[in-house]
Amino acid sequence: MAEPLRDRARRATGWRLRMNGDTRAHYVICGNDPLAYWVVRALLATELPQGRVRITLVVPERRRSDGPDGRDLDGVQVVRADRLDEATFRRAGLAGADGLALLHQDDVGNMHAALCAQEVEPRLRLVVRMFNTSLANGLRQLFPDSAVLSDASMAAPAFVAAALGEVAPTHFRHGGRTLYVARREDVRPGDVVSGLAVTTDPELVRVLPADEAAADVVLAEATGQPPGTELAARRLVRARRRRQPVAVLLRAVRSFATRKIGIAVLALLAVIAVLGWLNGRAADVSWAEALYLTLVTTLSGQDPDVTKPAAAQVMQVVLNLAGLALIPLITAVVVDGIVNARLALHTGRIQPDRTGHVVVVGLGNIGTRVMAQLRDFGVEVVAIDRTGEARGAALARRLGVPLIVGDAAREETLRSASVESCQALVVVSTDDGVNLRAALNARALNEEVRVVLRLFDGDFAERIQKAFGIGISRSVSYLAAPAFAAALLDRAVIATIPVDRHALLVVEVPVVAGAPLDGRPLAAVARPGEVRLLGHARAGQKVDWSADPRMVITAGDRLTVVARRAGLSALLRETAPPAPPPPPAAPGGPPAAAPGGAPAQRTADEA
Repeated sequence: MAEPLRDRARRATGWRLRMNGDTRAHYVICGNDPLAYWVVRALLATELPQGRVRITLVVPERRRSDGPDGRDLDGVQVVRADRLDEATFRRAGLAGADGLALLHQDDVGNMHAALCAQEVEPRLRLVVRMFNTSLANGLRQLFPDSAVLSDASMAAPAFVAAALGEVAPTHFRHGGRTLYVARREDVRPGDVVSGLAVTTDPELVRVLPADEAAADVVLAEATGQPPGTELAARRLVRARRRRQPVAVLLRAVRSFATRKIGIAVLALLAVIAVLGWLNGRAADVSWAEALYLTLVTTLSGQDPDVTKPAAAQVMQVVLNLAGLALIPLITAVVVDGIVNARLALHTGRIQPDRTGHVVVVGLGNIGTRVMAQLRDFGVEVVAIDRTGEARGAALARRLGVPLIVGDAAREETLRSASVESCQALVVVSTDDGVNLRAALNARALNEEVRVVLRLFDGDFAERIQKAFGIGISRSVSYLAAPAFAAALLDRAVIATIPVDRHALLVVEVPVVAGAPLDGRPLAAVARPGEVRLLGHARAGQKVDWSADPRMVITAGDRLTVVARRAGLSALLRETAPPAPPPPPAAPGGPPAAAPGGAPAQRTADEA
């Protein structure tokens, strides 16, 4: 029977790689935004036993994003194509590749690309970025060896926690224990599993410090106590409830009519009060009788009495005139209030002031999840977006969240959301310029507001944080990229923990026979600032969370660690067998590539 075409192509690809001496793992990345950039960088920093990985990046013909997308990185083969079909995947060398990452923001487009990729290489490790959970479940059924991840789901808790002034509410279950991230003062000492970071100095956040006792952010075991984010939300809701009666009254008085009508009503009432007091003194009556005479004279008039003194007659005439003016003003107040309410309902602009709420700018993937999680905590939210048809607009209407349609970079839009009295501003639109202008204008309106700013460029975020004193700036792509890269490498990432602008990975790593760590004590695993050992398990046994650091590591052991990306790459090299020597170069052919070498950047036309 004839050999299938794709099997022949795969065998030919493998033969070609062996002839070139390139035995490195090959991964194809499809994406043109900062997430693709950070995933490619994470893969380039990864060193497997056979050397560094080989990466092919598929991007559109024209650059469609102002931010980095990976095509400018050295050591990456770039294929330019506007359509992800079988022909594009064959050009990218997908046949025989070790994995494919589909990182575009189009859920349906990613699913179509996955089906095309299956025709080229059916035995493929697939990592797909998706927002819609229904499509994600369907994709998992079609491709068992796949990981469907959402960068929005990963990063949203970090934004919510930052808005409430807490650490990201990361939860995971492993080895029979449920662990979560918290501040040390919020948990009992006996529940602390490991210290994660020292955040007392915002200018210098230290992760995985050598002195665990100095860490104020810890990993703790859940014992029924609510995490810090939930406690912060409850405190905020209680504070708002205490202020609510007075705030509602003041809001009603301030927003029911325009400023000019309000001033006229107050001035007229002051005149009536003074004349009523003078009239009461002239008639020599009590304050209750004086109030009665004033109200009757003002609202209904009084029979003229020519025998009264001249002063009393003058006050009576003025009070009658004031009454004539008061009735139209009351009518104007009612009409103006009704018109304002109907305009606010029609345009979506919030007229009444609010206090202690959180303003979310941008109802895309991240903003929608941030808004929903804040509402789940009971926090009042006001949303701003350029269009009323944004991804999260329908959900905002279902949750009863006011949506202001307008440019968040404009001061009047921010005032409509009562930014001057809000607790936090979460700016997560897809435009760095709009995000920055909105943050600066909000800080000008409210110096005490906590600004959580999304910036795609990590270096730009750090400089903005230092230059303008905006304490919290985050990159969604940077926070989510380690999990995508680890899933592509088929590593068992248990959880991703964002701490400030750092991302820590909780991973279970098996030790292979002949690895550098085989036969060494457990104390050799830890590296301050890079790797910390959480638990140890022998083959077929449960995780020991308090293992003796003098215990000797043997082949088959499983190490549960929390690590930074660089530390995890180093640990994986120490738990894997030594790399085989590179094959000799073919006579007359090009020299074999070094295991750790990386080819210069080249396009598909130059390959």
